[in-house]
Amino acid sequence: MGISNKWTEVDRYITDLLVLSDPVLDTVLQVNADSGLPAHDVSPNQGKFLQLLAQIKGARTILEIGTLGGYSTIWLARALPKDGRLLTLEADPKHVEVARSNIKRANLSDIVEVRLGPALNTLQQLVNEKHEPFDLIFIDADKPNNPYYLAWALKLSRPGTLIIADNVIRDGAVIEDSNVDQSVQGIRRFYELIATEPRLSATAIQTVGSKGYDGFALAVVTSI
Repeated sequence: MGISNKWTEVDRYITDLLVLSDPVLDTVLQVNADSGLPAHDVSPNQGKFLQLLAQIKGARTILEIGTLGGYSTIWLARALPKDGRLLTLEADPKHVEVARSNIKRANLSDIVEVRLGPALNTLQQLVNEKHEPFDLIFIDADKPNNPYYLAWALKLSRPGTLIIADNVIRDGAVIEDSNVDQSVQGIRRFYELIATEPRLSATAIQTVGSKGYDGFALAVVTSI
């Protein structure tokens, strides 16, 4: 068995034992695939990981940057109390249409708002609106803009806000300073900004599994 196949088998083992089968979430993944959306959804056990982080945090408000078809959105929204709110930002109109349908399917339309438009523009609007700070911010959009998403996330945070970013290892390419991939360079700049940001305490974890070799960055806002 190849190493990547073993990663997938271990993912399946963990998921079968610890992540109960959910018809809604299974349907969401199928709808996303049938709609031609890229297969960039988090895996089921990663979705459960995000949900647990939101629950541990006791989040009441969540900002998600990058919706795709709403799979991770649903995992996160299910961690919220009944009066909680999740705002998710998506630039692609087709993705928004699919996500809104999936969110409705999950009976979360009263909790989740999907905003259409380039996230950098929407984030500026949120700051202009003096939107209240979020308890948790999940960054999972176009990686070249990650440094800018981090800057806006800080403007929409309070001390204690948890910032999570997905896909921050890039199959190990993140250590290659000469790599010309703009996603790799965006993640490297993201790390450099975190490292020099006195308002953040952060780390990152590498992950392997059905989604390959990647990882999450986690940062807590310590001051504003």
